[in-house]
Amino acid sequence: MTTATLNATSLRSRLGRWLAGGLAVAFGLVTIVEGGSVLFGDPAARAGAGNIVPFVLMFNFGAGFVYVLGGFAALLQRRWAVWIARAVAISTLLVFAAFGIHVLFGGAYELRTLAAMTLRSGFWVAQALVLPRWCR
Repeated sequence: MTTATLNATSLRSRLGRWLAGGLAVAFGLVTIVEGGSVLFGDPAARAGAGNIVPFVLMFNFGAGFVYVLGGFAALLQRRWAVWIARAVAISTLLVFAAFGIHVLFGGAYELRTLAAMTLRSGFWVAQALVLPRWCR
Protein backbone atom coordinates (compact mmCIF):
# COMPACT_ATOMS: atom_id res chain seq x y z
CA MET A 1 0.00 0.00 0.00
CA THR A 2 1.15 3.48 -0.71
CA THR A 3 1.07 6.40 1.67
CA ALA A 4 -1.76 7.92 -0.36
CA THR A 5 -3.82 4.73 0.00
CA LEU A 6 -3.20 4.63 3.74
CA ASN A 7 -4.12 8.30 4.10
CA ALA A 8 -7.33 7.83 2.08
CA THR A 9 -8.26 4.79 4.18
CA SER A 10 -7.50 6.68 7.38
CA LEU A 11 -9.57 9.65 6.22
CA ARG A 12 -12.56 7.44 5.32
CA SER A 13 -12.27 5.69 8.69
CA ARG A 14 -12.14 9.00 10.55
CA LEU A 15 -15.07 10.44 8.59
CA GLY A 16 -17.11 7.29 9.12
CA ARG A 17 -16.40 7.31 12.84
CA TRP A 18 -17.31 11.00 13.11
CA LEU A 19 -20.50 10.46 11.14
CA ALA A 20 -21.49 7.44 13.25
CA GLY A 21 -20.65 9.20 16.51
CA GLY A 22 -22.25 12.49 15.53
CA LEU A 23 -25.45 10.80 14.41
CA ALA A 24 -25.61 8.81 17.64
CA VAL A 25 -25.21 11.97 19.74
CA ALA A 26 -27.83 13.85 17.70
CA PHE A 27 -30.20 10.87 17.77
CA GLY A 28 -29.74 10.61 21.53
CA LEU A 29 -30.40 14.29 22.17
CA VAL A 30 -33.55 14.26 20.04
CA THR A 31 -34.71 11.09 21.82
CA ILE A 32 -34.16 12.64 25.26
CA VAL A 33 -35.98 15.87 24.36
CA GLU A 34 -38.93 14.18 22.64
CA GLY A 35 -39.31 11.39 25.20
CA GLY A 36 -38.86 13.80 28.09
CA SER A 37 -41.54 16.12 26.76
CA VAL A 38 -44.05 13.27 26.76
CA LEU A 39 -42.92 11.76 30.07
CA PHE A 40 -42.54 15.00 32.00
CA GLY A 41 -44.52 17.49 29.95
CA ASP A 42 -47.98 18.81 30.49
CA PRO A 43 -51.09 16.72 29.80
CA ALA A 44 -51.38 18.30 26.34
CA ALA A 45 -47.97 16.86 25.37
CA ARG A 46 -49.03 13.40 26.50
CA ALA A 47 -52.37 13.69 24.70
CA GLY A 48 -50.58 14.86 21.56
CA ALA A 49 -48.43 11.74 21.62
CA GLY A 50 -51.50 9.55 21.14
CA ASN A 51 -51.48 5.89 22.12
CA ILE A 52 -48.08 5.67 23.72
CA VAL A 53 -46.71 2.33 24.83
CA PRO A 54 -45.27 3.23 28.25
CA PHE A 55 -42.49 0.62 28.39
CA VAL A 56 -41.29 1.59 24.91
CA LEU A 57 -41.35 5.30 25.79
CA MET A 58 -39.46 4.79 29.06
CA PHE A 59 -36.89 2.50 27.41
CA ASN A 60 -36.27 4.92 24.56
CA PHE A 61 -35.96 7.90 26.90
CA GLY A 62 -33.38 6.10 29.04
CA ALA A 63 -31.59 4.74 26.00
CA GLY A 64 -31.22 8.29 24.66
CA PHE A 65 -28.61 8.98 27.35
CA VAL A 66 -26.74 5.83 26.33
CA TYR A 67 -26.91 6.94 22.67
CA VAL A 68 -25.13 10.17 23.61
CA LEU A 69 -22.50 8.31 25.65
CA GLY A 70 -21.92 5.82 22.83
CA GLY A 71 -21.72 8.61 20.27
CA PHE A 72 -19.06 10.45 22.25
CA ALA A 73 -17.17 7.18 22.74
CA ALA A 74 -17.18 6.66 18.97
CA LEU A 75 -16.05 10.25 18.36
CA LEU A 76 -13.16 9.66 20.77
CA GLN A 77 -12.41 6.28 19.11
CA ARG A 78 -12.91 4.31 22.31
CA ARG A 79 -13.18 0.55 21.98
CA TRP A 80 -16.10 0.47 24.41
CA ALA A 81 -18.20 2.37 21.84
CA VAL A 82 -18.56 -1.01 20.11
CA TRP A 83 -19.88 -2.63 23.28
CA ILE A 84 -22.36 0.20 23.82
CA ALA A 85 -23.59 -0.13 20.23
CA ARG A 86 -23.99 -3.88 20.63
CA ALA A 87 -25.83 -3.54 23.94
CA VAL A 88 -28.15 -0.86 22.56
CA ALA A 89 -28.82 -2.90 19.40
CA ILE A 90 -29.68 -6.04 21.37
CA SER A 91 -31.80 -4.27 23.97
CA THR A 92 -33.63 -2.26 21.31
CA LEU A 93 -34.43 -5.44 19.39
CA LEU A 94 -35.72 -7.05 22.59
CA VAL A 95 -37.97 -4.07 23.34
CA PHE A 96 -39.10 -4.10 19.69
CA ALA A 97 -40.05 -7.78 20.08
CA ALA A 98 -41.96 -6.97 23.29
CA PHE A 99 -43.70 -4.15 21.40
CA GLY A 100 -44.66 -6.69 18.72
CA ILE A 101 -46.18 -8.94 21.37
CA HIS A 102 -48.04 -5.94 22.80
CA VAL A 103 -49.49 -5.23 19.35
CA LEU A 104 -50.36 -8.89 18.67
CA PHE A 105 -52.34 -9.02 21.89
CA GLY A 106 -54.40 -6.01 20.85
CA GLY A 107 -52.53 -3.27 22.69
CA ALA A 108 -53.03 0.30 21.53
CA TYR A 109 -50.11 1.89 19.68
CA GLU A 110 -49.22 4.49 17.09
CA LEU A 111 -47.78 3.60 13.69
CA ARG A 112 -45.02 6.12 14.34
CA THR A 113 -43.88 3.90 17.23
CA LEU A 114 -43.46 1.04 14.77
CA ALA A 115 -41.55 3.31 12.40
CA ALA A 116 -39.37 4.72 15.18
CA MET A 117 -38.49 1.29 16.54
CA THR A 118 -37.63 0.09 13.04
CA LEU A 119 -35.35 3.10 12.57
CA ARG A 120 -33.73 2.70 16.00
CA SER A 121 -33.14 -1.02 15.49
CA GLY A 122 -31.61 -0.53 12.06
CA PHE A 123 -29.43 2.36 13.19
CA TRP A 124 -27.98 0.51 16.19
CA VAL A 125 -27.47 -2.77 14.37
CA ALA A 126 -25.57 -0.79 11.73
CA GLN A 127 -23.52 0.93 14.45
CA ALA A 128 -22.71 -2.42 16.04
CA LEU A 129 -21.53 -3.75 12.69
CA VAL A 130 -19.40 -0.82 11.51
CA LEU A 131 -17.88 0.57 14.72
CA PRO A 132 -15.50 -2.39 15.21
CA ARG A 133 -13.64 -1.20 12.10
CA TRP A 134 -13.30 2.35 13.38
CA CYS A 135 -12.93 2.06 17.16
CA ARG A 136 -10.01 -0.23 17.92
